[in-house]
Amino acid sequence: MSVSLFWAKGQGYCRRKASILFFKRPFVIRTQRPLISFSFDDFPESALRTGGAILKHFGLAGTYYASLGLMGKDTATGRIFGPADLGVVCEQGHELGCHTFSHCHAWDTATRAFEEAIIDNRSALHDLLPGVEFQTFSYPISGPRPLTKLRAAEHFLCCRGGGQKFNVGTTDLNNLSAYFLEKTRHRIELVKDLIDHNRQALGWLIFATHDISDNPTPYGCVPGFFEEVVRYAVASGANILPVVEALKALRSARM
Repeated sequence: MSVSLFWAKGQGYCRRKASILFFKRPFVIRTQRPLISFSFDDFPESALRTGGAILKHFGLAGTYYASLGLMGKDTATGRIFGPADLGVVCEQGHELGCHTFSHCHAWDTATRAFEEAIIDNRSALHDLLPGVEFQTFSYPISGPRPLTKLRAAEHFLCCRGGGQKFNVGTTDLNNLSAYFLEKTRHRIELVKDLIDHNRQALGWLIFATHDISDNPTPYGCVPGFFEEVVRYAVASGANILPVVEALKALRSARM
């Protein structure tokens, strides 16, 4: 291994650890029924028009993490939502979540600039959909630097990262774990195994991806695969809710 690659891997490891260890908001998951949420980062058009249609077929809703500064643009995850799509999300019972205004890198962006991008995204949403609020957040691109994690927490009920695992026992509302479907390379047995483990552990599994297309980007998946995941999730008996509704259900169960 070259010195540069060794350094890059070491730096990545330290960043991941820092994102996990500092400024936690502990939350104990106690539920008699496992929870699953489906979320889409960046909110490409296909996530709603194809992914949303699949969720609707099963009577379900998901969470769409939007960067309003990307609206209507072609990006690495495909064509991003248009203004009308925001209203459709709300009409169909989905949740709109925040992803910063300009899709800021959660580690490389200075904390002050990152927080300003959160505020800018909220302001843009108010202009387009008065009365609609972002309640949950997804960190773009990477785990957050510690101070960014601290500041983001002041704006949302919970913030979501990655990690390729489900949430069980004591979790961190400032950096909830999620499982990105595209990282399986369409190996459905990996996803089914995870759903089974989440059911047995009575945990909260948050799925994440980007576009849903017959010709997906490296960050998305094909409709058939996504539909099979949703079907197996339903069959598992889990309570399937958008992220904010899942959190509210967990809080109600603690009362």
